[in-house]
Amino acid sequence: MFTGIVEEIGQVISVRSGPRGGILSVRGAMVTSDARLGDSIAVNGVCLTVTGLNGTGFSADVMRETLNRSNLGRLKPGSRVNLERAMAAEGRFGGHMVSGHIDGIGRIEGVKLDGNAIWYQVRPPEGLMKYMAEKGSVAIDGISLTIAKRDRETFWVSIIPLTRSQTILGERRPGDLVNLESDPMARYLDQMELHRNRSPVSGAEQQNKSKGLTRSFLESHGFGGR
Repeated sequence: MFTGIVEEIGQVISVRSGPRGGILSVRGAMVTSDARLGDSIAVNGVCLTVTGLNGTGFSADVMRETLNRSNLGRLKPGSRVNLERAMAAEGRFGGHMVSGHIDGIGRIEGVKLDGNAIWYQVRPPEGLMKYMAEKGSVAIDGISLTIAKRDRETFWVSIIPLTRSQTILGERRPGDLVNLESDPMARYLDQMELHRNRSPVSGAEQQNKSKGLTRSFLESHGFGGR
């Protein structure tokens, strides 16, 4: 589990890829300062397992599915990447729950300066927009951000100068591709509702279904109970 608070910007040392996957080597002194084989490190928001250490960097095996579903397959030697270690049990929860499992690749549609802030308009892949709630959370390249507004096909986030300086989002331009992970809660609720709609129900349950997502439904599934 991660929090979406980037610890440092790393640099890709090498990328070796083949038909079945690849090996990514990254330089990152902070995230490897206490790393051990088998630890998890998020690279641009993708949870990877450390399979090798070399002092100031690490290597990780990357499955073909991961390369297809994220922007890691587009990295090359010298590329800068956001890095975050898995959250320690005693650590502060500074962002939101980030699993490191990418939902899809989005495209930067626009970048606009607004005082000391920068606004980014992002177009997610088909089917992902339904998880993007105004004032909800989203991870972009592993950065925990709040959705400021949205329309039918895109959403906007705004970053402060600190986020710009400590992540690679400040380097993104219109047309660039970014990894997107929606708020896990949105996915879970969507799956629960989908299962609820497909399951055979009694007459009373059918009447309740017509009311949509209700307080009693959430409480019966473990949300909001006392």
